[in-house]
Amino acid sequence: MMTNHYRIAILPGDGIGQEVMPEGIRVIQAASKKTGSFEIDFETFAWGSDYYLENGRMMPVDALSILSDFDAIYFGAIGLPGRIPDHVTLWEFILPIRQGFDQYINYRPTKLLPGMKSPLRDKGPEDIDFVVIRENTEGEYSGAGGRAHLHTAQEVAIQTSIFTRAGTERVMRYSLELARRRRKKVTSATKSNACQYSMVFWDEVFEELRQQYPDVQTEKWHVDALAARFVTRPETLDVVVASNLFGDILSDLGGAIQGSLGMLPSGNLNPEKRYPSLFEPVHGSAPDIMGKGLANPIATIWAGALMLDFLGETEAAGLVVNGIAQTVAQGRTLTPDIGGSASTRQVGQAICDQIE
Repeated sequence: MMTNHYRIAILPGDGIGQEVMPEGIRVIQAASKKTGSFEIDFETFAWGSDYYLENGRMMPVDALSILSDFDAIYFGAIGLPGRIPDHVTLWEFILPIRQGFDQYINYRPTKLLPGMKSPLRDKGPEDIDFVVIRENTEGEYSGAGGRAHLHTAQEVAIQTSIFTRAGTERVMRYSLELARRRRKKVTSATKSNACQYSMVFWDEVFEELRQQYPDVQTEKWHVDALAARFVTRPETLDVVVASNLFGDILSDLGGAIQGSLGMLPSGNLNPEKRYPSLFEPVHGSAPDIMGKGLANPIATIWAGALMLDFLGETEAAGLVVNGIAQTVAQGRTLTPDIGGSASTRQVGQAICDQIE
């Protein structure tokens, strides 16, 4: 059997990111040992808030050049609220990687696992199983705008969204192709009744593209009504495609109805693999529980499964997801956020045991 070799850059980041990342690595190593089909060399970079406090920036000037040599990036969490403003964290760490490596697809699956209890009273695992595909490099998070007349009565702030035809088409096409491999339905999140330029344009592009996929059922919903539908009728969703801001909000709501943000993984993808893609949990650095060993590592471990699948190691990815599902279904080794009393490390070990 041929053994594939990968180089993975590890960015544990801040807070609980440094606690959940070792479990993600441990589970990937268990899957590697079980399948024998691949080996991974991990290299860790201590960038993030501590680096910022010492150097005045979140990562080195040549960070993207360093990361570009890796097959993928595995990321924990970032942020030090109270000491570093959140917008500094976002614009000096996360967005430079997403935009610099053209990771234009943000892939966030929402799936309620057997054994998990959703806060939605009457919904079970058969009702909550969809994917939010978020445009990840432009839209509302393009970074265009500015402020003038600072600290005066005339102060003004302008934040400009940028929607390009190329950027809009490619995220929609990805969603339509994904739906063909799932249940053949795409829901487009819009707000064209209020955003008469950007979202009307979004709707027009979606209308053009959907004609090329007659086998895929398509629909568009205003984002506010769609948020309500996440709660009332999640079983009607398959693939949801949304702009950067709308996708960010909707996918977090998906994590909530899945039972915990500690369960929700994310992939920041460059589908063509011209640049490395980044895989991470959706949750933040959670400084209130850092150092206590209480953080749920499942989102990070699940993100590792997304990474393995993206690299082509489908058997290993399946083992990891099955290990998560079996651990959750048994209900004996769960962290407090999902009703258990186990530690971060105990959950990681339980998933490894399932794989082995």
